[in-house]
Amino acid sequence: MIARRIISIATLLLAITACSKDPAESRVDANPERGKIALTQYACHACHVIPGITGSKVFVGPQLDGVASRPMIAGNLPNNTENLVAWIRHPKRIDPLTAMPDMGVTEEHARDMAAYLSTLK
Repeated sequence: MIARRIISIATLLLAITACSKDPAESRVDANPERGKIALTQYACHACHVIPGITGSKVFVGPQLDGVASRPMIAGNLPNNTENLVAWIRHPKRIDPLTAMPDMGVTEEHARDMAAYLSTLK
């Protein structure tokens, strides 16, 4: 009976400790290969021509070749990882008039996408 109580308390303490972890600690580093997959999963290639990703040849959104060497994102944001992640996740918050839809991209997927796009110099 006492052993069961100890196990129950230990399990509860482990669960509490796991839930209180800082989310930044558990974040996996951004990965360009996962980003390439995420760009396909979110159908970014339906509007953008993206080097390394096959898709239709459409010209709704800008081509993304050389995006890593562009000084600005969306015409008004300095090109850095945090801004690119913000733009990918919530473009309408940055430019309410943009044609780019909010695709519900998660933070992790946006970071991976940004990692891939940063390879396109």
